[in-house]
Amino acid sequence: MGNLKEECGVFGVFSREPYDVARMTYYGLFALQHRGQESAGIVVNDDGLFRTHKDAGTVEEVFSAPVFEKLGLGNMAVGHVRYGTAETKERINAQPMVINHIKGKMAIANNGTLVNALALREELELTGSIFHTASDAEVIAYLITRERLTAPSIEVAVERAVAHLVGSFSLLVMSPKKLVAVRDPWGFHPLCYGQTADGRIVIASESCALDSVGATLCRDLAPGEIIVVDENGIRSITTHVGSRPHAKCVFEYIYFARPDSCIDGTTVHSARLAAGAALAKEHPVEADVVIGVPDSGLDAAIGYAKESGIPYEIGFIKNKYIGRTFIAPGQANREDKVRIKLNPIAEVVRGKRVVLVDDSIVRGTTGGRIVQLLRDAGAKEIHMRISSPPFLNPCYYGTDIDSRDHLIACKHTAEEIARIMNADSLGYLSLDSAKRLAGEENACEFCTACFDGKYPTDVPEVKPVCKYERKISEGKK
Repeated sequence: MGNLKEECGVFGVFSREPYDVARMTYYGLFALQHRGQESAGIVVNDDGLFRTHKDAGTVEEVFSAPVFEKLGLGNMAVGHVRYGTAETKERINAQPMVINHIKGKMAIANNGTLVNALALREELELTGSIFHTASDAEVIAYLITRERLTAPSIEVAVERAVAHLVGSFSLLVMSPKKLVAVRDPWGFHPLCYGQTADGRIVIASESCALDSVGATLCRDLAPGEIIVVDENGIRSITTHVGSRPHAKCVFEYIYFARPDSCIDGTTVHSARLAAGAALAKEHPVEADVVIGVPDSGLDAAIGYAKESGIPYEIGFIKNKYIGRTFIAPGQANREDKVRIKLNPIAEVVRGKRVVLVDDSIVRGTTGGRIVQLLRDAGAKEIHMRISSPPFLNPCYYGTDIDSRDHLIACKHTAEEIARIMNADSLGYLSLDSAKRLAGEENACEFCTACFDGKYPTDVPEVKPVCKYERKISEGKK
């Protein structure tokens, strides 16, 4: 409901023999498209020769048959889909990024946000580094290349560079001979690997991308783990494992990840069912039907219905041909955008008391429009149930949660928000239930700072990317 956006998704493949790794990566990126729709890219490694294609747009918009002919066969590839802010959507910020350095070539793709990126950029600039993008990937790339000057291998350089990074990063690094994957020591965002029947190793942000290329999930990387894939197989570097308290982003389960993905042993679908069931216990109401807002509210709505005994129905049809890049015809017509994307099934809600389940409320404007759609369709009562706690704090680790000034829950109670959105009642998931979405045993492993303000790292006064953008903007004048 809040139109939240995540930073990006990464995908990599290693093949012992020359293979159409570009097309394989393309399929994987398609499965990760929900993690970023504003740019996409693939770098193919053909025995040390790197071929790159990346641009602004969705995977389907960026890649075509002529592009695959240009990329050709290879034994390795890394791919990336990205969400960027309004100031950083230019093609130059698209990943993967290719670096040519004295020890060879390197391609890098990252999902996450470093909270100490500005300090690292300034340190690197003082030693001669020249930055061309607003991407944390460039900061990480320069750190790795600096370490590579004295390190005996690319994986040792990566291992040393990780010690300087604070924040979230799920990282793929490709050298001429190796594919290296890193999950940050806090484990903010997911990263897993699998294997195809013919022995190709696949690494991805989510397990659904492994499924899309016929790979079987082997396991998730542990927080802080580095894996190295080369002609000798897979090996693990655990220097940073256990170096930080785990702080997995709870919103991966609530909203970002696909329901068919499995993260750290828990399926996203089951976590959302649990969220809905908890909502039914915490905020019961007499009603005739439960519906969810597509897509991330559907699983929680099913969970609410099962726990409450209230029938579940499909209440909205979503126009699947309109993505996040859809441009409404003028600011005054934002409501038209909601009507085009979502249309209620009138016979499901007409004259009924409706439980409306969604994943979040950020500013409250979109929610109010959705409630009005149901009113116009004849709903008798509308009881909103949100499968996350109220947003009270910004996120510094890759989730596009705005400053407190724009978060409606910072200014109004649940009862006031319900009145603002013309709903009959509003209930949020409790913080305790949110922490238990992946099971009781994992309750202490989540980052819930956007809800409770307890950040697992020191945080900057402002989001680092804002400073990058201002700096780059000033440089263009």
